[in-house]
Amino acid sequence: MLLPVILSGGAGTRLWPVSREALPKPFITLPDGDTLIKKTMKRALALEASSILTVTNREYFFHTKDEYEITDETSGIEFDYILEPTGRNTAPAVAVSALYASERHGLDTTLLVMPADHLITNHAAFDAAVKKATQLAGQGLLVTFGVIPDRPETGFGYIDRADELAPYGYKVKRFVEKPDLDTAQTYLEAGTFYWNSGMFCFTAGAILDEMAKYCPEILEQCRLCLSCSPKNQHTTELDSRTFGAVRDDSIDYAVMEKSTKVAVTPCDIGWSDIGSWLAMSNLVPADARQNRFKANVIDIDTNNTFVWGEKRLIATIGLKNLMIIDTADALLVADESMAQDVKKVVQYLKKSGGDAHRLHQTAHRPWGTYTVLEEGERFKIKRIVVKSGAALSLQMHYHRSEHWIVVSGTAKVVNGDKEFLIRVNESTYIPAGTRHRLSNPGVIELVMIEVQSGDYLGEDDIVRFDDVYGRDSKQC
Repeated sequence: MLLPVILSGGAGTRLWPVSREALPKPFITLPDGDTLIKKTMKRALALEASSILTVTNREYFFHTKDEYEITDETSGIEFDYILEPTGRNTAPAVAVSALYASERHGLDTTLLVMPADHLITNHAAFDAAVKKATQLAGQGLLVTFGVIPDRPETGFGYIDRADELAPYGYKVKRFVEKPDLDTAQTYLEAGTFYWNSGMFCFTAGAILDEMAKYCPEILEQCRLCLSCSPKNQHTTELDSRTFGAVRDDSIDYAVMEKSTKVAVTPCDIGWSDIGSWLAMSNLVPADARQNRFKANVIDIDTNNTFVWGEKRLIATIGLKNLMIIDTADALLVADESMAQDVKKVVQYLKKSGGDAHRLHQTAHRPWGTYTVLEEGERFKIKRIVVKSGAALSLQMHYHRSEHWIVVSGTAKVVNGDKEFLIRVNESTYIPAGTRHRLSNPGVIELVMIEVQSGDYLGEDDIVRFDDVYGRDSKQC
């Protein structure tokens, strides 16, 4: 059987401030309205597999399920999840996927490993490439997808081909790191080099055998981790202690660059890793002056400029070759030639403290979202949206009190030893130290304004007594 494996864990630092650790690159809404992870799931569905495995951080689990929007059309598909407590790169992710697949489906299961944050526009060519790759995988080979280059790209690694494995691909001669421009031009002219897409195809047995040869410590630690990890029918939450001890390494370095059983299937599939704002800008049609706007823009004498905005009106005057990325709490302005250096901003933010590298003003939770509207000394104001039928945990705060006002919908409230409903324009006050819970018993979204006041208003001031989503982290 063919098992698509979606790896969703990258932070996408070069797409800050839209991509952040709490809501990274796979969840960015593209100009066509879809997210990258949803597009990846749709590609997996089109392969008519009976099961899809997603490996992701446990903090992204509920948001991932929301993005998949599992409906009656997909009710016959098994959506399985492996939840990582922390990112350890692709080698451990592949190891736990192969171990999981071998135990659940058998060693001859063919894994199609796909990053959740890549874009593919030629679906027919992708399907054809998958069929070729599965043929090679059936011969015990580890197959990588080599994208046929159309320019001397310095931002990707390359694969150099060797002997032909007609009609499905070639043996791999070597992997090479990201080249300088002159070297990339040489690769393009040679005609034997492909971009390394980061997609793979192999049987569970084949990749486990090669990992046992070339990175046995990663494989055995992952095997130990799985044996210690709680499982239900479709979800495995990896044990944090044993998974944290796994060596951080990519599958390329750990296995693919060492194995003698690696093949490449060349493909021209409209592939992009959307690795920068420059790549993202190419998804927006250009006007007569090569401007690309995904925002409400007034432009005066502006040329070759990309603007991405959310709500605010943005006016540009006399600009050229710039990227402007505007979010509710952060603004990025950069020369387009510096697109790869956006990650340096994230590095600076991590060192300087604060949450601008990690959190948006709007945070996603299993039950809905909250948006910080304003905050200052001893107060914070949030807009809370609770999905129909959803509920926050039964919780208590030591350092803050809360005042809830219903804007739309109906709220079911536990406040101390009382339980009651509050409706539009009604409110309730929850003193610090009081057990409380908020839920939405209605069929429409519940929208509320929450006013917090107290000596400490951090999100980690929470004692959780009961939670329908099984969370025990310090998140509301």
